[in-house]
This record gives sequence, structure tokens and C-alpha cells, in this order.
Amino acid sequence: MRRQMLDVLACPEDRHAPLELHVCSESGGEVEEGALYCTKCSRFYPIVEGIPVMLPDGLRDAELDSGFLARNRASLPDKIRAR
Repeated sequence: MRRQMLDVLACPEDRHAPLELHVCSESGGEVEEGALYCTKCSRFYPIVEGIPVMLPDGLRDAELDSGFLARNRASLPDKIRAR
């Protein structure tokens, strides 16, 4: 994901923007793994293989979220890890 995308992304639940970016790994100046965090509703959205997975709660994949959190536990702030 390119950092410039932050200018156009908003939380799918409450439309809040801008989102906080937490980078776990980068390659060639692009975020490969990380999280987008909504400061209004405290939801996070994983970035996996450079793609932000921004789905509303009813469509989220619990396995994807838990796998992402397990892989990146050491790189994420408490407000995301505690979920």
C-alpha cells in the first residue's frame, strides 16, 4: 500500500478520516504489512501483502484478523493488540 492512499481512505463503519497507519513491514517504500486504525471507533484494518482489508464488521474474516495479529504482535501498539 502506498502511503498516499491515506488521503483517500476512511473507516467503513463511521467514515472517519484520516486513519492512523502502523507499519509492520515495508518493501520498496510501500507498506507490505501493517494496520490502519480509526481513532473515532477504535477499529483496526489489517494491511496484508500490501492490500488494506477494509471491510465492515459483518464481512470481516476472523481467521485473517487473528493470523495478522499473531504475526505482527510485536510491531503493533497496544490499542490494536488488545483486540
